[in-house]
Amino acid sequence: MESIGITVFRVVALIFSVVIHEVSHGLMARSLGDRTAERLGRLTLNPLKHIDMFGSVLLPAFLVLSGSPFLFGYAKPVPYDPSALRDRIYGPSKVGVAGPMANILLALLAALAVRLFGGFFSPLAVSLVLYIVWINLVLAVFNLIPVPPLDGHWFLMSVLPARFNALKLALYRHQWFFLAVVVFVIFPLISPVLMHLFGLLTGARLF
Repeated sequence: MESIGITVFRVVALIFSVVIHEVSHGLMARSLGDRTAERLGRLTLNPLKHIDMFGSVLLPAFLVLSGSPFLFGYAKPVPYDPSALRDRIYGPSKVGVAGPMANILLALLAALAVRLFGGFFSPLAVSLVLYIVWINLVLAVFNLIPVPPLDGHWFLMSVLPARFNALKLALYRHQWFFLAVVVFVIFPLISPVLMHLFGLLTGARLF
Protein backbone atom coordinates (compact mmCIF):
# COMPACT_ATOMS: atom_id res chain seq x y z
CA MET A 1 0.00 0.00 0.00
CA GLU A 2 2.88 2.32 0.85
CA SER A 3 4.48 1.77 -2.57
CA ILE A 4 1.21 2.75 -4.24
CA GLY A 5 1.13 5.94 -2.17
CA ILE A 6 4.72 6.74 -3.15
CA THR A 7 3.91 6.21 -6.84
CA VAL A 8 0.84 8.46 -6.59
CA PHE A 9 2.91 11.15 -4.87
CA ARG A 10 5.57 10.99 -7.59
CA VAL A 11 2.99 11.26 -10.36
CA VAL A 12 1.34 14.25 -8.65
CA ALA A 13 4.75 15.88 -8.06
CA LEU A 14 5.63 15.37 -11.72
CA ILE A 15 2.33 16.83 -12.94
CA PHE A 16 2.57 19.94 -10.79
CA SER A 17 6.25 20.42 -11.67
CA VAL A 18 5.44 20.46 -15.39
CA VAL A 19 2.39 22.67 -14.76
CA ILE A 20 4.54 25.22 -12.92
CA HIS A 21 7.05 24.96 -15.76
CA GLU A 22 4.40 25.82 -18.37
CA VAL A 23 2.73 28.56 -16.31
CA SER A 24 6.15 30.21 -15.90
CA HIS A 25 6.43 30.45 -19.69
CA GLY A 26 3.07 32.23 -19.80
CA LEU A 27 3.91 34.59 -16.94
CA MET A 28 7.16 35.61 -18.61
CA ALA A 29 5.36 36.18 -21.92
CA ARG A 30 2.77 38.34 -20.15
CA SER A 31 5.51 40.37 -18.46
CA LEU A 32 6.93 41.02 -21.94
CA GLY A 33 3.60 42.19 -23.37
CA ASP A 34 1.90 39.05 -24.72
CA ARG A 35 -1.35 38.04 -23.00
CA THR A 36 -2.18 35.00 -25.16
CA ALA A 37 -1.83 32.50 -22.34
CA GLU A 38 -3.87 34.69 -20.02
CA ARG A 39 -6.71 35.02 -22.54
CA LEU A 40 -6.78 31.24 -22.98
CA GLY A 41 -6.97 30.63 -19.24
CA ARG A 42 -3.56 28.93 -19.08
CA LEU A 43 -2.09 31.06 -16.27
CA THR A 44 -3.48 28.72 -13.65
CA LEU A 45 -2.11 25.89 -11.53
CA ASN A 46 -5.23 23.84 -12.26
CA PRO A 47 -3.65 20.75 -13.90
CA LEU A 48 -6.80 20.06 -15.94
CA LYS A 49 -5.98 23.14 -18.04
CA HIS A 50 -2.54 21.80 -18.90
CA ILE A 51 -2.79 18.01 -19.08
CA ASP A 52 -1.63 16.40 -22.32
CA MET A 53 -3.18 12.95 -22.70
CA PHE A 54 0.05 11.33 -23.84
CA GLY A 55 2.68 13.35 -21.98
CA SER A 56 0.78 13.78 -18.70
CA VAL A 57 -1.15 10.51 -18.49
CA LEU A 58 -0.11 7.73 -20.88
CA LEU A 59 3.66 8.23 -20.75
CA PRO A 60 3.93 8.39 -16.92
CA ALA A 61 1.51 5.44 -16.63
CA PHE A 62 3.59 3.40 -19.08
CA LEU A 63 6.79 4.15 -17.15
CA VAL A 64 5.16 3.19 -13.85
CA LEU A 65 3.65 -0.05 -15.19
CA SER A 66 6.89 -1.02 -16.92
CA GLY A 67 8.82 -0.65 -13.68
CA SER A 68 11.03 2.12 -15.02
CA PRO A 69 13.30 3.65 -12.36
CA PHE A 70 12.63 7.06 -13.88
CA LEU A 71 9.35 8.91 -14.22
CA PHE A 72 8.96 11.58 -16.86
CA GLY A 73 6.21 13.53 -18.58
CA TYR A 74 5.14 16.89 -19.94
CA ALA A 75 2.12 19.18 -20.20
CA LYS A 76 0.55 20.97 -23.15
CA PRO A 77 2.82 23.88 -24.11
CA VAL A 78 1.48 27.26 -23.04
CA PRO A 79 0.90 29.25 -26.27
CA TYR A 80 2.30 32.71 -26.83
CA ASP A 81 2.75 35.13 -29.70
CA PRO A 82 6.43 36.05 -30.27
CA SER A 83 5.39 39.03 -32.41
CA ALA A 84 3.57 40.51 -29.40
CA LEU A 85 6.68 40.56 -27.20
CA ARG A 86 8.28 43.92 -26.55
CA ASP A 87 11.71 42.32 -26.86
CA ARG A 88 11.59 40.80 -30.34
CA ILE A 89 15.22 39.60 -30.29
CA TYR A 90 15.67 37.95 -26.90
CA GLY A 91 12.02 37.79 -25.80
CA PRO A 92 11.50 34.21 -27.05
CA SER A 93 14.67 33.15 -25.19
CA LYS A 94 13.39 34.74 -21.98
CA VAL A 95 10.04 32.97 -22.36
CA GLY A 96 11.80 29.70 -23.14
CA VAL A 97 14.17 29.81 -20.18
CA ALA A 98 11.43 30.77 -17.69
CA GLY A 99 10.14 27.19 -17.45
CA PRO A 100 13.49 25.53 -16.66
CA MET A 101 14.36 28.34 -14.24
CA ALA A 102 11.12 27.67 -12.35
CA ASN A 103 12.10 24.00 -12.08
CA ILE A 104 15.56 24.95 -10.83
CA LEU A 105 13.97 27.17 -8.19
CA LEU A 106 11.68 24.33 -7.08
CA ALA A 107 14.66 21.97 -6.89
CA LEU A 108 16.66 24.46 -4.82
CA LEU A 109 13.77 25.08 -2.41
CA ALA A 110 13.16 21.35 -1.94
CA ALA A 111 16.90 20.71 -1.44
CA LEU A 112 17.05 23.53 1.10
CA ALA A 113 14.09 21.99 2.96
CA VAL A 114 15.96 18.69 3.17
CA ARG A 115 19.15 20.38 4.35
CA LEU A 116 17.41 22.46 7.03
CA PHE A 117 14.55 20.26 8.19
CA GLY A 118 15.34 16.73 7.01
CA GLY A 119 16.24 15.63 10.55
CA PHE A 120 12.72 16.42 11.76
CA PHE A 121 10.94 14.16 9.28
CA SER A 122 10.72 10.44 8.63
CA PRO A 123 13.00 8.83 6.03
CA LEU A 124 9.94 8.32 3.82
CA ALA A 125 8.99 12.02 3.93
CA VAL A 126 12.59 12.99 3.16
CA SER A 127 12.69 10.60 0.18
CA LEU A 128 9.51 12.19 -1.21
CA VAL A 129 11.01 15.68 -0.98
CA LEU A 130 14.20 14.37 -2.58
CA TYR A 131 12.10 13.18 -5.49
CA ILE A 132 10.85 16.74 -5.99
CA VAL A 133 14.49 17.84 -6.23
CA TRP A 134 15.31 15.12 -8.73
CA ILE A 135 12.35 15.48 -11.08
CA ASN A 136 12.78 19.25 -11.25
CA LEU A 137 16.48 18.93 -12.00
CA VAL A 138 15.66 16.49 -14.79
CA LEU A 139 12.97 18.79 -16.24
CA ALA A 140 15.27 21.82 -16.09
CA VAL A 141 18.38 20.25 -17.62
CA PHE A 142 16.46 18.29 -20.24
CA ASN A 143 14.54 21.35 -21.43
CA LEU A 144 17.65 23.55 -21.53
CA ILE A 145 19.25 21.36 -24.22
CA PRO A 146 19.24 23.58 -27.35
CA VAL A 147 17.24 21.33 -29.67
CA PRO A 148 13.69 22.06 -30.84
CA PRO A 149 11.10 21.56 -29.51
CA LEU A 150 12.92 21.89 -26.15
CA ASP A 151 13.02 25.30 -24.47
CA GLY A 152 16.77 25.72 -24.89
CA HIS A 153 16.46 26.00 -28.65
CA TRP A 154 15.03 29.52 -28.37
CA PHE A 155 18.34 30.82 -27.07
CA LEU A 156 20.19 29.06 -29.87
CA MET A 157 17.89 30.61 -32.46
CA SER A 158 18.36 34.11 -31.01
CA VAL A 159 22.18 33.98 -31.08
CA LEU A 160 22.71 32.24 -34.43
CA PRO A 161 23.31 34.86 -37.14
CA ALA A 162 21.29 34.97 -40.34
CA ARG A 163 23.90 33.00 -42.29
CA PHE A 164 22.88 29.94 -40.24
CA ASN A 165 19.25 30.08 -41.38
CA ALA A 166 19.69 26.79 -43.24
CA LEU A 167 20.80 25.15 -39.99
CA LYS A 168 17.81 26.60 -38.15
CA LEU A 169 15.43 25.23 -40.79
CA ALA A 170 17.12 21.83 -40.64
CA LEU A 171 16.76 21.72 -36.85
CA TYR A 172 13.05 22.46 -37.11
CA ARG A 173 12.50 20.10 -40.04
CA HIS A 174 14.16 17.17 -38.27
CA GLN A 175 13.34 18.15 -34.69
CA TRP A 176 11.91 14.77 -33.72
CA PHE A 177 15.06 13.01 -34.88
CA PHE A 178 17.26 15.37 -32.88
CA LEU A 179 14.94 14.99 -29.89
CA ALA A 180 15.33 11.22 -30.10
CA VAL A 181 19.12 11.67 -30.11
CA VAL A 182 18.82 13.82 -26.99
CA VAL A 183 16.59 11.29 -25.20
CA PHE A 184 18.50 8.14 -26.08
CA VAL A 185 22.11 9.37 -26.47
CA ILE A 186 22.84 12.79 -24.96
CA PHE A 187 20.71 12.68 -21.83
CA PRO A 188 22.03 9.28 -20.67
CA LEU A 189 25.55 10.68 -21.07
CA ILE A 190 24.85 13.70 -18.86
CA SER A 191 22.80 11.77 -16.29
CA PRO A 192 25.89 11.09 -14.10
CA VAL A 193 26.52 14.84 -13.94
CA LEU A 194 22.89 15.35 -12.98
CA MET A 195 23.19 12.76 -10.22
CA HIS A 196 26.34 14.47 -8.92
CA LEU A 197 24.52 17.81 -8.88
CA PHE A 198 21.67 16.16 -6.98
CA GLY A 199 24.16 15.00 -4.36
CA LEU A 200 25.75 18.43 -4.04
CA LEU A 201 22.37 20.09 -3.50
CA THR A 202 20.86 17.58 -1.09
CA GLY A 203 23.81 15.88 0.58
CA ALA A 204 22.02 12.61 -0.17
CA ARG A 205 22.38 9.77 -2.61
CA LEU A 206 19.84 9.34 -5.36
CA PHE A 207 17.02 7.16 -4.02
